[in-house]
Amino acid sequence: MNTTSRLLTAGLLALSLAACGTGGGEKAADDSLTMMVPLFGTAPDPKGEVQTAVEKLLGKKLSITWVPNAEYPDKTNVTLASGNIPDVMVIQDQKGPQFVKTAEAGAFWDLTDKLDKYPNLKSKSEQAWLNSKTNGKNYGVYRVRPLLRSAVMIRKDWLDKLGLKMPETTEDLYTIAKAFTEKDPDGNGKKDTYGMILPKWPSPNFSASSPYNVIDVWFGAPNNYGIRDGKLVTEYDVPEFWEAQKYLKRFVDEGLVNPDWATLDTAKWNDPFVAGKGGIIIDVNVRAGQLYDLFKEKDPTGYMNKVAMAGNLKRPDGQKFSYPFTGFNGIIAVSKARVRTEQQLDDVLKTLDKLASKEGSVLVSNGIEGRNFKVEDGLAYRVNDQDPAMKTIANDVDKAFIQLGTTSSVGVPGDAYEWGRPSPEEKAWIKQREELAALDLETAVHDPSLPHISRTMTEKGATLSPIPTDARIKFLAGQITEEQLKAEFQRWHTSGGDQILAEFQGLIGKTG
Repeated sequence: MNTTSRLLTAGLLALSLAACGTGGGEKAADDSLTMMVPLFGTAPDPKGEVQTAVEKLLGKKLSITWVPNAEYPDKTNVTLASGNIPDVMVIQDQKGPQFVKTAEAGAFWDLTDKLDKYPNLKSKSEQAWLNSKTNGKNYGVYRVRPLLRSAVMIRKDWLDKLGLKMPETTEDLYTIAKAFTEKDPDGNGKKDTYGMILPKWPSPNFSASSPYNVIDVWFGAPNNYGIRDGKLVTEYDVPEFWEAQKYLKRFVDEGLVNPDWATLDTAKWNDPFVAGKGGIIIDVNVRAGQLYDLFKEKDPTGYMNKVAMAGNLKRPDGQKFSYPFTGFNGIIAVSKARVRTEQQLDDVLKTLDKLASKEGSVLVSNGIEGRNFKVEDGLAYRVNDQDPAMKTIANDVDKAFIQLGTTSSVGVPGDAYEWGRPSPEEKAWIKQREELAALDLETAVHDPSLPHISRTMTEKGATLSPIPTDARIKFLAGQITEEQLKAEFQRWHTSGGDQILAEFQGLIGKTG
């Protein structure tokens, strides 16, 4: 028996014991709540200002296990296997095999039909609610994120110098990339710039929310999976995908991308843009804010003229297909081993509803109004941000407590405050970001497989997923031919991919 099987068996046994009253233990008291949450910095002081304020709002003492994000997947699996699950815990992957088996064994409350009476917990997006399902059931409250946030960031000063306009089509983008590579946009008299900055593939999965996937969708390919003539297909089973590859390969072959495109760490994605080496990034729209901040460090007076942003682009024939995200970032699940009755569940959900209120969202996303921030024209501005106490509040919010929020997210209007920016250009960017997201959502191409789980993918995904991913990179790099790439895609199909498609096909439309 392998390690995963042993963990799963142990987890199911622990759950069985918990149901008899000898496992994870009952909920301690109605005035307390135990939680497990990911952490991106230093763990907050449980007696600090932020936790004290959150506890006052909720009327409960919080016992929070903060787990460094890099360790969170392993800690989640260990916790699920132990059966000693806290009252509520953040689940980052509701499709993870251990969570699925544990949830389907009865470890977590099925909230599919239970949230309508909690105004701040009920779904704000039918698509995100659908995407967050686990085989047709919602085992948690999804943590809201913008459903549409793909965009193109471009060096505005380079555009201005070369007299170029913002792109509307993929051909416009190619023209800009070629000019950025060949026409000396920085004016130093050297041919030392390139157009687009591509990073290393961020995941073994083919659909990884990368620039490669965004471009596939722009050309009309499915977003990972899609329905064609009533049949489920992968994105690389359609002609439009191959048009996208020709487009991408033109960039690589003509030297219009960074030479290290196959190995560039996404953590260093901004560096060539700010250093004046590359001029185009396709990613989430909030990256433009990061770029503004980085330029501000180098050029406090002229930084606002360095960044421009476009939304999703039309393909050459003028048709537009936009790349969406899932609309959520994990779920907050409620333990049935500790929260045993409908009455206890109602109490926990009321608590989460308070946390998801306007007041709660502001608290876990911005901090304490009047203490570490103020509000002007509907935007939040930090105050006394060099004060050590204010830095502590900022750390506690930005690196920890924001992970408790189910409605708190930059780019989701109406909940937490957007952080204000000083220049008119940045203020215009915030407005533009929301307008483009709303516009592009009208042409979004959603992945129909997201609410469902393929057992074959769960069992063989680690072996199957790298096949098409690695092959595409080799093709773009010129290491294999188009025919060899097609052969690798066929190998994915015959090694288990066809079974995955059949399983998804059987589930889509049945579970909603």
